[in-house]
This record gives sequence, C-alpha cells and structure tokens, in this order.
Amino acid sequence: MTEQSTRDFALDDILTMTTGRLLSRRHMDGVYDLANWMTGDNLMTHQLPRAADACAPALLAQHPQLSGVHPPEGIDTADLLAWIITVEQTHGETLPVAPLPTGSWEQRNPVEDLCDMVGPEKVIVAPVNDDEDDL
Repeated sequence: MTEQSTRDFALDDILTMTTGRLLSRRHMDGVYDLANWMTGDNLMTHQLPRAADACAPALLAQHPQLSGVHPPEGIDTADLLAWIITVEQTHGETLPVAPLPTGSWEQRNPVEDLCDMVGPEKVIVAPVNDDEDDL
C-alpha cells in the first residue's frame, strides 16, 4: 500500500470548508484550490456546495482537532481576523490535506449538473470559439 499524497493548505482555507463561512484570506481562490485538490475536479461555482458536502467531513476526519473550531457569530472583519490568527497559533498556519478517497466523488459534466439542479429550461449554453485566429 502506498502512502497517499498530501498538499499543505492554509488553515483559513480549511476552516472555510469545515465551517461553511468564508474565512479564507484568499477568498474564493482558497475555496476553489482546496475543493479542486480534494475532488480531483475542476469545479464550477454551482458545484461547490456538493464538493463542500463531500470535503468537510473528510477534512474533519483528517484533522479531528478542528471539529469544534467555529468562528464566533456576529463579529466584525477585524475581530474575525484576530480570531483566525489565534486559531492558527493553536493549530498551525497550514495543515496537510489528502484528496478524497477513490470513489467518494463523482465527477460530473458541469452543464449537466446545472441542468439537474435548476432544470434544462433555465440553462443557456453559449458556444465559445477557442480558435484565437478568429478574434
């Protein structure tokens, strides 16, 4: 059995996924990087909730010390940043994250996924010409 590869991620990116609150200093870039790494996919925005449902429990299984770590409600941005710094002092600024186990994530065509979510009548697909000579 080979050891599964890991990649270090910022704690605030990880906590964004485990708490459902946008705590990442990199904002959505942190969310996409972590979700794409864990799923092995290249996710679109509407696929992030499904990814979070799969990734959050896996992250807490990998790092059970984070299971009770949640930001206080109703604090302003400055206090939230101070809270994150305090949590980093306890748990570290980065933690290793392994991808989801094989078979726990279903890669889906993003357009078909969106059609399943909202109905095909609400989805408009615009063709994109990838030929730069036609610009």
